[in-house]
Amino acid sequence: MKYNKLMIGLLSFMVIPLVGCNKTNGNKVTVAEVTHSLFYAPQYVAKNLGFFKAEGLDIDFITTPGADKTMAALLSKDAQIGLMGPEATVYIEQQGATNYAINFAKLTQKDGSFLLARDKIDNFTWNMTKGKTIIGGRKGGMPEMVLEYILKNNGLDVKQDDPKAEVNVRTDVQFDVLAGVFQAGQSDFVALFEPSATQVVKNGVGHIVASLGESSGIIPYTAYSTLKNTMDKNGDMLKKFTKAIDKAIKYCYTEPIENIAKVVQNDFLSSPLDEIEMILQNYRNIEAWATDMHITKENFDKLLTIIEMAGEINSKDTIDYNKLVTDKYL
Repeated sequence: MKYNKLMIGLLSFMVIPLVGCNKTNGNKVTVAEVTHSLFYAPQYVAKNLGFFKAEGLDIDFITTPGADKTMAALLSKDAQIGLMGPEATVYIEQQGATNYAINFAKLTQKDGSFLLARDKIDNFTWNMTKGKTIIGGRKGGMPEMVLEYILKNNGLDVKQDDPKAEVNVRTDVQFDVLAGVFQAGQSDFVALFEPSATQVVKNGVGHIVASLGESSGIIPYTAYSTLKNTMDKNGDMLKKFTKAIDKAIKYCYTEPIENIAKVVQNDFLSSPLDEIEMILQNYRNIEAWATDMHITKENFDKLLTIIEMAGEINSKDTIDYNKLVTDKYL
């Protein structure tokens, strides 16, 4: 495995003292979200419309930029539930952790990021990235790996942090500063989530040319997970949590966009209401939110293929789907 060695050391170190001490404090639950984005609108709907409270849950959210930091929040007991790419659960299990993380519900089923170019490009094709540099994000993270997967599936030779490559994907920029680095004039393209993508466009620095979600198709892109010990002791809480999220996803697919935008507006005060509406409509158009919260073996296998193609695991055949995924709380 070629995954970031510093993260592996952190995770291995933190696993040791946590065994047997993961019972939640009553119905108060902290959820660590990998980023704060309208991509995760259903969970803000569940919070603001009282779906969690109706289940007797007191939910607090913290933002932990990057799946490595989200996983660290689980291991340190700063959070009981993590919302992140399932790749982090694969990495820690592959390190031999006994109190590993298990994915119990899918929130998004497509990549929610968009490719931005400096100049407007009509009729964009991925072949137009030849000879260019793309800011892809942290090595081994879902955004960067899906980007590589799309490029390779379009017949392009991709290398990381190599300016001489046919397509150079930068992995030296942390997730929470991707937009800032691009706006500072570095690189030709960048892959960004909302609302960052729209804000860069409004600043006149870039133009959205492609949806990575449309290009990559269905995958368990972002899922809720928890440590095995936490799961063993808090099954009722996880069922209630999942029920509230499922209700919120249905709301996001059936209610008028303007209603959803008003519900989540206070969570995105830097974005005007019309911008929020546009972003939500874009995500609904590509069916970004899970139409089925189950993580099927077929979809999980596609995820593993993406991770393997990125060189982050030696063989997907070593990963046990039944160990890292459960549907008993759906």
